[in-house]
Amino acid sequence: MSDDVGWDDAVAGWPGLAPLDGDVAAEVCVVGLGGSGLAAVEELAERGLDVVAVDAGRVAAGAAGRNGGFLIGGPALFLHDAIARWGTSAVELYRETLAELARLADRLGPGAVRRVGSIRLAGLPGEPASVAEQDDRQAELADCAAHAAALRAHGIAVDDYDGPLGRGIFLPDDAATNPAVRATRLATELARRARLHEHTEVTDIRAGMVTTTRGAVRAERVIVAVDGRLAALLPQLRDHVRTARLQMLATAPVAARLPCPVYGRWGYDYAQQLPDGRLFAGGGRDRFADAEWTDEATPTDDVQAYIETVATRMAGERVSATARWAASVGFTDDARPVCTEVADGVVAVGGYNGTGNLVGPVAARAAVALALDGTAPPPWAARS
Repeated sequence: MSDDVGWDDAVAGWPGLAPLDGDVAAEVCVVGLGGSGLAAVEELAERGLDVVAVDAGRVAAGAAGRNGGFLIGGPALFLHDAIARWGTSAVELYRETLAELARLADRLGPGAVRRVGSIRLAGLPGEPASVAEQDDRQAELADCAAHAAALRAHGIAVDDYDGPLGRGIFLPDDAATNPAVRATRLATELARRARLHEHTEVTDIRAGMVTTTRGAVRAERVIVAVDGRLAALLPQLRDHVRTARLQMLATAPVAARLPCPVYGRWGYDYAQQLPDGRLFAGGGRDRFADAEWTDEATPTDDVQAYIETVATRMAGERVSATARWAASVGFTDDARPVCTEVADGVVAVGGYNGTGNLVGPVAARAAVALALDGTAPPPWAARS
């Protein structure tokens, strides 16, 4: 079994981006080359600005390339819960994520973005293993109905699901991707319009200056687009965003069973099956919550053993793990992503609560508007 990230075999030919080589100047510096950082670079380049962007590792080496590859509409909270907490701004965010998905699909094509929808299951496939699991499944089935009602009330497509995997709801607007492919393809395009640098670790951020191990970037504006470990870069956010570890594994090919990304047990457990039969599964963070609130990004035996049970139930047969990995992501108390100015001319985005594939780029575009135009962040975004 490999300790490599399962997605990375598809980007084995990535040529890489040169590290920063000494001190430079730009109009804007972007810190982070994940999904949100690349969206910020794109937005800035569209405005014709001179941009330098840096990342401590390879493009998509963090959570941007280590997640489940789910391109699902809306925030981390299910829509009815988000509306109850934030009001109708939750619907606004949902619509913006669907627009972001459409943009990605048009740009990258069906080879990188598969418009197959997603399934939210009540529980996990198979018979409940205990009375407690059966009771929880029934409670979640009722919540799926409330979720679907909120979607229908706002004109968002949803169907009931009752099939071989169990019962729940089907969301036809959603999609699947290989997150590493998505990020490296976008970076390849954007490298023609901005100066992008991998393997350039940031050591200090302040107004007008980003200091790295490879040199300093002087810039009028700085956008820090980092999810996990955001507070390590910007200690002023330590009371607003907290880092957690999410873990995944990949399996050898199994019989075709999952038609689209599937998540269940209140969204904590999830899996995607690739066309070649391999299963990519993750979850269990809630069952090991105390240990998973950490800046560490290495897989652990207990969580990985649990994810194997998730993969087995999703596959409906025994599985053989071929790769295991983990990633750091940011969480906020009310599940709203962070979009805020932390110093004069320094704007931060992060804290996507485990659903950064679409929320991250949407938040990054709001960060650009805040940094350049002074536009207040939307109500769905948390401020420090």
